Amino acid sequence: MTNSSMPAWALVATLTAVGVLVLISLAAVLLALGARRRARRRLEEAEASEAELRERLEALEKRLTPPEPVGRRRRRDLAEREYVITSLGEDGEPTEVEQVVQRTLTAPAFADAVFRETVVHGAALVHGVRRALSPEVRFKIRYEMHREVKRARKDRKSEMREALREYRARQRAAVDEDVRMEDSR
Repeated sequence: MTNSSMPAWALVATLTAVGVLVLISLAAVLLALGARRRARRRLEEAEASEAELRERLEALEKRLTPPEPVGRRRRRDLAEREYVITSLGEDGEPTEVEQVVQRTLTAPAFADAVFRETVVHGAALVHGVRRALSPEVRFKIRYEMHREVKRARKDRKSEMREALREYRARQRAAVDEDVRMEDSR
């Protein structure tokens, strides 16, 4: 046997623990490297996608911006270009207009569109009728009608009083004239 002061089982346990720690750290390093490779691959894919999108955007911008006429060499500044809504009638030449592709609907698609529109209109009508016949609205209508009837009665009474005043005033005037005529005889 050896003359060591450390028991054999402690030495075995220590070496095992060190071995396990080395294996765990090795696994962690490998996982980190794999994650880094995946991140780098995703970054490269994103950059490629961005480059493709930039190319498509440039192609769209080229297609949408009308070329300046060659005979016209006038330069515009950026501020003027910002506020121009349309180029119609600027140079007197007809501009090219993209032809709209005419699409035809199939019979089922047309029927579906008509049905949906009819359903929407019907739902709007039902909602309006239901709202118009709600208790709050009926109360408001009843209240306004009552107010209107009272106002009309009041107006009729005042008109009647005014008419009676005028009638009585004419009667008095006629009686006064008759009295004056009799007195003058």
